[in-house]
Amino acid sequence: MKRLYIAYGSNLNLQQMEKRCPTARVYGKGELKDFRLLFKGVPNNAYATIEPFKGGKVPVLVWEVKPKDEKALDIYEGFPNFYYKKDLEVELESGEIVTAMVYIMTNKIKDRINLNLPSERYLRIVKEGYTSSGFDIGFIEEALKVSAEAISKNNRYKL
Repeated sequence: MKRLYIAYGSNLNLQQMEKRCPTARVYGKGELKDFRLLFKGVPNNAYATIEPFKGGKVPVLVWEVKPKDEKALDIYEGFPNFYYKKDLEVELESGEIVTAMVYIMTNKIKDRINLNLPSERYLRIVKEGYTSSGFDIGFIEEALKVSAEAISKNNRYKL
């Protein structure tokens, strides 16, 4: 049985997804409305997550995955302790609205709930994924700005 999966962050990197989930295929491009991308975790090792944010948009790829692909994603994402799964509606460029599974960072691990900056390597992988998928990466800069402001204010933000 196949399932639709909403990818953002490093899972837009086609080369990584091909290795991790060899039977997955891109179903379509779209955006999550009323969400924003954030980086959370320890300094210089934060990872992408999304959270509800009125008026926000997160560009995404929707993948069609088989059970073995989903199991590989569960391991990669640290499900259920690091990320949990949620079904969301996403509008594709074609106008089709689909319900698909997405991973969202949990607040179970204390050092993973603070806004922080990602490593240069992880950020490069994320940017390559968005660029190769034909997305503008300006919103990534906004996510980095939010993290940098939180760090400079020593403000701890919790989901």
